[in-house]
Amino acid sequence: MAERSFAKEVQKLRLGKGETFAGEGILAVTKALLQSGIAYVGGYQGSPISHLLDVLADAQEIMAELGIRFEASANEAAAAAMLAASVNYPLRGAVAFKSVVGTNVASDALSNLASGGVTGGAMVIVGEDYGEGSSIMQERAHAFAMKSQIWLLDPRPNLPSIVRMVEQGFELSEASNTPVMLELRVRSCHLYGRFEASDNVRPAFGLKDAMEAPRRQTDRIVLPPANFQHEVEKVRDRWPAAIDFIRQHRMNEFLGGHSGPVGIIVQGGLYNNVVRALQLAGLADAFGQTEVPIYCLNVTYPLIDSEVVGFCADKRAVLLVEEGQPDFIEQNVARILRQAKVDCALVGKEMLPLAGEYTGKVVSDGLQAFLAAHAPALLGKGGARPPEAGSNLPDIAGVVPARPAGFCTGCPERPVFTAMKLLSREIGEFHVSSDIGCHLFSILPPFSIGNTTMGYGLGMAGMAAFQAPAKQRTVALMGDGGFWHNGVASGVGHMVFNRNDGVAVIIDNGYAAATGGQDVLSSRAANRSRTTQHPIAKAVRGMGVEWVKELRSYDVAHVRERLREAMTTPVKGPKVIIAQSECMLNRQRREKPLFKAAVSKGERRVQERFGVDPETCTGDHSCIRLSGCPTLTVRDNPDPLRDEPIAHVQNDCVGCGNCGETAHAAVLCPSFYRAEITHNPTVWDRAKARLRGAVIGWLQARDARRRARWAF
Repeated sequence: MAERSFAKEVQKLRLGKGETFAGEGILAVTKALLQSGIAYVGGYQGSPISHLLDVLADAQEIMAELGIRFEASANEAAAAAMLAASVNYPLRGAVAFKSVVGTNVASDALSNLASGGVTGGAMVIVGEDYGEGSSIMQERAHAFAMKSQIWLLDPRPNLPSIVRMVEQGFELSEASNTPVMLELRVRSCHLYGRFEASDNVRPAFGLKDAMEAPRRQTDRIVLPPANFQHEVEKVRDRWPAAIDFIRQHRMNEFLGGHSGPVGIIVQGGLYNNVVRALQLAGLADAFGQTEVPIYCLNVTYPLIDSEVVGFCADKRAVLLVEEGQPDFIEQNVARILRQAKVDCALVGKEMLPLAGEYTGKVVSDGLQAFLAAHAPALLGKGGARPPEAGSNLPDIAGVVPARPAGFCTGCPERPVFTAMKLLSREIGEFHVSSDIGCHLFSILPPFSIGNTTMGYGLGMAGMAAFQAPAKQRTVALMGDGGFWHNGVASGVGHMVFNRNDGVAVIIDNGYAAATGGQDVLSSRAANRSRTTQHPIAKAVRGMGVEWVKELRSYDVAHVRERLREAMTTPVKGPKVIIAQSECMLNRQRREKPLFKAAVSKGERRVQERFGVDPETCTGDHSCIRLSGCPTLTVRDNPDPLRDEPIAHVQNDCVGCGNCGETAHAAVLCPSFYRAEITHNPTVWDRAKARLRGAVIGWLQARDARRRARWAF
């Protein structure tokens, strides 16, 4: 069950030649793949291309009509290995995953692919997750492309350019026998636009043809002496072929004016930001028309020396807009200009930040500084710079309180960390090796649990060194997504093989929740195209773990007891606790529409809500410190003799019961109550409500009379 369905949108993929395609970037990429005659496609989800995998999953019927195989890869390495189909056969194929972490996982397969080369066009679509909205380490895919000699495309952020780069990317791959990376930034994935569609193409040579007529080329296998020859081929044959193709097909674009004292060289993905900066300087209109010459690099690796020299030859200075570090493109351009003895000042990181996302404001500031230094007359011609929006506002950090990322309302992972926090108060602090996924939020307040995280599915491996005799055992965390991605072998198998004595907590919420709620092997629901319902416990025991406990995540007291048992048992060897409850976000996505539909039809439905009795609440707020639920907050105390604000449950409550479970497990005040809201009540429901109201009213009146006797 993905974050959203594209079942309706994918019907646009059937559009043919001459028709206008209008939609989101990820849909345009999918349409371009179908127009390119691919035979297979796969990948692993991750921001910002998770929705691309969801689109492909929803478009399986359309792809099947064209003879295209879609594979939901177990991880990025498995996805990259899928491109082996293009090594010996004229089969076009593509895989997609998040970069740079996904590229790291896939590095072994990608290096082998780039070394031996390809016969059919092979494309790796990487979601370049760099910038302020990213959740990973700030690195770029550019370094990997250079290291392995994989051509890197960074298309201008509009649908016609993106579609053209996809189609020409396959042609470039085949012309140079080299895999190609297509870099998609978050804005490119989600921008809207239109382009003139072409017919979908069924591969002339299909998977069936390859399977029935297998080919074997030992010189494509990375073994001596072929692997030494591969390096020679890369430089002698593939590189020149790529240069010729890129230049002849004008994959890079010369935009803006034809001449001028200065110019701009920009990565394709940052083109829109440059145009916006020019517009703010009064040097471009709303449609991007400008007299400032722009050399737009839709191919950022390799660079075309003749194009760089031709662009810079008649200019006094050129601004290079390259996001992130190291400054690979700037170094390359500087070498090209020096070798060609071109007398043109190259300006880059000295006027733009050395690192960090090049937002519109960042590029605008850099452009203003560049023009002021090298073309003040041009800056004056553009007019005064408009005042920055909100320039008179105070620093936002001093006005808006910090709001760290946290778990969703009703998340079944929250009670697990409540239990861990309660246990640490009893037995003392212990080292926690965290993992990638929603559970990583436990490192932040209010739980503040977790010491390190080393990669997806590596939580257990991350505690490998902590196996000395000590008072406390070490705890590792892992989600079901990480378990199936990498953790089976690198985590569980690693612990068993090395006889580790640690405690591993696997959080089984039924989905790869952090990447958008995609199904995994252990998902409870049936999937129309994949097999699910494979228990994690069965896999863990199959790997050789004997101490395995399964429990319900929301039972805080039970989770704490099992954790205490695992931390104190004399039994040696790996101990695995599997905490199971469905991801609340996915559950609500499934149940809310059904509930709403039933209520609208007049059917009786009951909702559970939790609340806090204001007369019982002491204002201690331990429940908040041990829960962190977004719906659990504070409000003014109704008692005029008490100053402390009391706990309060907002109407966003989904009735998971964690707040009450936490209060019970922590032996807090019994102020939580559960209420049932009945929609379309029956006659019997109404009668019970009247009876309860009468009894409660009588008791309240009696208490009021008693208080009146003692009133002064």
